[in-house]
Amino acid sequence: MNAGTGQTAAVLLVGATAEALRARLELSGYRPLPTDPLPSPMEPVSTEAPQAVILAPDQAGRIAELRRRWPTVPVLLGIEQDSVEGRCRCLTSGADDFWLTSLGPSDLLTRLRLHLSRPQPQPSPGTSLQVADLVVLPERQLVRRGNRVVALTARELQLLLVLLQHRGKVVDRDMLLREIWHDQPSAASNVLEVYVRYLRQKLEEGGERRLIHTVRGRGYCLAERLPRPLDPQA
Repeated sequence: MNAGTGQTAAVLLVGATAEALRARLELSGYRPLPTDPLPSPMEPVSTEAPQAVILAPDQAGRIAELRRRWPTVPVLLGIEQDSVEGRCRCLTSGADDFWLTSLGPSDLLTRLRLHLSRPQPQPSPGTSLQVADLVVLPERQLVRRGNRVVALTARELQLLLVLLQHRGKVVDRDMLLREIWHDQPSAASNVLEVYVRYLRQKLEEGGERRLIHTVRGRGYCLAERLPRPLDPQA
């Protein structure tokens, strides 16, 4: 079956609350991967990379470790209540999305299906995208700023790829929300600004100059420098 439909897609479950849904996920056509019984470090028994990672609410501390292994695999963190505090915790943890543990498997299955069915930009094999010293190899999911490797979440990489595909041009907010969040009800009004901020922080972590510019009233532009008529906002 096509993994994009959620059928036979391999998922990694981390934490007791996530593990409790193993049987339900199997019934829904997913293939939970086995994990090492030792509590730390958490290592997959199989070398197969998951297509999504599902974390229990108390496992947010493992997101950095998971990102090092699979930089662009969607990570869904469980939260107990759909609140501003819960959403902020999800965003600041580095997860791509949350799932509500209070709703059991129903909310998780819906969000998992959305992430696995989301189309990804498909550049030609072997191509690289570059602006100034920023180089992205999409087929390898590799991002470099000069000699520094930049680890991005799946959502951050998707945002960067869209901006790179329109490099030198202003991309309006509505287009970015459609391309990346597909008008999901869970996408808060400021979610784009949050992810642009996270992406800037990672791209500028080594003291590099800004490449993602905010153009007041219009959107965002990825460029070495903006044309003079455009008015960037910090």
